[in-house]
Amino acid sequence: MSNVRAHVYIRGHVLGVFFRATTKEKASEYGIHGWVKNCTDGRVEAVFEGKKEAVDKIIDWCWKGPAGAFVEEMQVHKEEHSDAFDGFSIIF
Repeated sequence: MSNVRAHVYIRGHVLGVFFRATTKEKASEYGIHGWVKNCTDGRVEAVFEGKKEAVDKIIDWCWKGPAGAFVEEMQVHKEEHSDAFDGFSIIF
């Protein structure tokens, strides 16, 4: 199975509900590399790289998020896989 990359923007009640921390846990669980961060406009932004099945799985999870999150909209942009990340990190 090929590796893919997705650049994701998540809008809704996603700040202050441990969205980034839980995304990092899920990414590690699914074997995904990349990063997640809060945006100044209230969205969460993330880049996921890994096996297509794993990236699809975390995108599905992002629609739900952790307890307390409410996702109103998610934009997913497929990009060329770069293999530029060693693990998954939270950007502050």
